[in-house]
Amino acid sequence: MPTVTANNINIYYESNGSGEPLVLISGLGYNMWQWHKMVPGLAESFQVITLDNRGVGQTDKPEGPYSAALLAADTAALLTALGIPKAHIMGHSMGGFIAQEMALSYPDKVDKLILASTNFGGPHHLPITPEAMAVLGDTTSDPVTRFKNGLAVSTAPGWSENNEAMIADWLTWRMANLVDPVAYQAQMAIGLSLLSEEACFENRLPDVQAETLILFGEYDKVVPPGNAELLAAKIPNSSIHFLPDAGHFFPMETPEAANEAVVAFLNE
Repeated sequence: MPTVTANNINIYYESNGSGEPLVLISGLGYNMWQWHKMVPGLAESFQVITLDNRGVGQTDKPEGPYSAALLAADTAALLTALGIPKAHIMGHSMGGFIAQEMALSYPDKVDKLILASTNFGGPHHLPITPEAMAVLGDTTSDPVTRFKNGLAVSTAPGWSENNEAMIADWLTWRMANLVDPVAYQAQMAIGLSLLSEEACFENRLPDVQAETLILFGEYDKVVPPGNAELLAAKIPNSSIHFLPDAGHFFPMETPEAANEAVVAFLNE
């Protein structure tokens, strides 16, 4: 299995395709599986590197709490171990926090930056919608019901009802890849540590040197699309692309449209 020791942990990764390297960083509680719909298309143009973040999948799960700086250091160390001096970096949701830290702390390692379905933290970002909070915060339903309801509110209206086979596959994967509660809380600390104005990325983002694409699903209720404009107002060389008919999990909902936007941006 492709595992390297980097930043004092064993990191599981996969590499597909050839060309300029593109690193895909997953969100809270997800391993590289969340990208499996996008990787084949992207690998036609790039060397696509996916990894299991610290705390999930086949990567080590040391005691937390974790921080964006820690997981950015993991990613930077992985690139060094693979002999890759510089790569395009794409982070989704929590992975977007890691990507922001990569661009700020390791600018020489970041070619172009893609911030997907994420925010800059702090008191001025647009928080999760009340509808999504009510569903994702439910602790009374059985696990399968909670999971299905969570996907329904995290995807575009009607998507889960129209993609029952994919929802079944998603559920099967999740049941076979349960997140360790302690490790999940360690990852959860990444977002919680960015809630203050002093700790968040908002006032650091003007220092981002990388050309940046801000990519959102137009129906995202977990990280509302208004965060795209907030990010763009802070990042000097940035542009926004909204994916129609997509919610928070656009890598699963509309992978072809997402790939088209990513490839167009990286090939500019």
